[in-house]
Amino acid sequence: MNDTLRLLGNGQTVALADLTPLPHDHFLETISNHTAHGWRVSSYCGVPDGEATVLYCLLASPMDGLLGVMRTVCSGNSFPSLAAHCPQLQLFEREIAEQCGIVFEGHPWFKPVRFVRSCCPGRDAWGRPADQPLQVGVMDYYRVEGEEVHEVAVGPVHAGVIEPGHFRFQCYGEQVFHLEISLGYQHRGIEQLLRGGPFPRTLRQVEALAGDTSIGHGQAYCMVLEALSRTRPPAAAEALRGIALELERLANHTGDMGAIAGDVGYLPTASFCGRIRGDFLNMSALLCGSRFGRGLLTPGGVLFDLDQRLRDDLYQRLEIGRRELTSAIELLWGTPSVMSRLEGTGPVAPDAARELGLVGPAARACGLKRDVRSDYPFGIYRMAQVPIVTAFHGDVCSRTLVRWQEAQKSLDFCQEQVSHLPSGRYVAEMKPLQGGQLAVALTEGWRGEICHLAMTDEQGRFGYYKVTDPSFHNWSGLALALRGEQISDFPLCNKSFNLSYCGFDL
Repeated sequence: MNDTLRLLGNGQTVALADLTPLPHDHFLETISNHTAHGWRVSSYCGVPDGEATVLYCLLASPMDGLLGVMRTVCSGNSFPSLAAHCPQLQLFEREIAEQCGIVFEGHPWFKPVRFVRSCCPGRDAWGRPADQPLQVGVMDYYRVEGEEVHEVAVGPVHAGVIEPGHFRFQCYGEQVFHLEISLGYQHRGIEQLLRGGPFPRTLRQVEALAGDTSIGHGQAYCMVLEALSRTRPPAAAEALRGIALELERLANHTGDMGAIAGDVGYLPTASFCGRIRGDFLNMSALLCGSRFGRGLLTPGGVLFDLDQRLRDDLYQRLEIGRRELTSAIELLWGTPSVMSRLEGTGPVAPDAARELGLVGPAARACGLKRDVRSDYPFGIYRMAQVPIVTAFHGDVCSRTLVRWQEAQKSLDFCQEQVSHLPSGRYVAEMKPLQGGQLAVALTEGWRGEICHLAMTDEQGRFGYYKVTDPSFHNWSGLALALRGEQISDFPLCNKSFNLSYCGFDL
């Protein structure tokens, strides 16, 4: 099955010259066959090349830790769609259409992802005027017709401190028939800013791709540069990166569990978790001075070390955090009124999760054992495994339970690494980046799989840089979770996914 794929591991490169463009039918058949046998689409993107567009597809193997990349050349303005047979492609195809002006023939719901026309000058997949401004959210929406069927539009401006996003519900009474999600309001053109780099500011921009995932995205970027320069970080740096990544997971999972408790009106756990989340953020600040871990990572390693006094301090803080978090979450599980709201709300079936390509806790709550740390190990996870936990009902309760179990595993991991932190250097000298290469790096952020794909020109600069945040895979899962549910369940379902708007709108 792999004769057409160029296989590589996580954090490795392949020469662009070795990627022979495939015929369209061979390219599409390979995607169809591999996804039918359990492979996933980690990234799918279009790179303009004169009048043509080069399509790259990155597939992830389900069991042997390998990735496969291939490409084809679309010389016209149309290309066959596979979205009807492979639903996990539907957003990727629409994004390529938006960015490159390609019409994907046969797409079941061919509409913009973010903007009302193509970003590619002179080419528009929807036939809109070239001088029309890039407007967000002004597009067609799915409509359910019928007596007493009504539409509820929410956003993009929401109450409280929250990023903008538009949600349109088709309802019969309180029952939701369909939810359509329209984003784009946080688009900043980050991927375009990364091209031509790396620049001195690039790492800071990557850390702000999704502000609550600075370590997850920052490590993926560092892995890309280390792969392109054949640089290996020291063992002490890899361990410290792992600690920082798990602290990021702990802070966000704790915040999410508290917010879920708040959405069902259970204030004890909500209040405790809000404060405990701050404690985990302060542990990240102990490492580098930033509560979000910014400034800790650098290509080749880390910029800060941990002396014995800081190690002892961090270990004690983790022990206190474990004890207090356990008390707060046990209150949640022990309250019948809370459990009656969580159980059975917003379920996603395992087959649907598999078809949509869900990742992270949202996938593991459906019984899918997907985690980059074990499937495509990187850094410290090549030597120190974190047990992967799953649930089986795919509902709000399962998504909350997976977070709690993962938090316990992260606490175990951090304390183990702090107790046995390797000695020696914390940063390796970086070598020049190799030109004409394609590099791939996956990390497991707290929301799920993060994928960075970079291509260098002959001078070793970024000719193209593509980021796939886990939210890109999972927003469709939230829409599916609302089908047949009460519209009043939306805040709870939304929080149980807690997806990123800005991570989606790169």
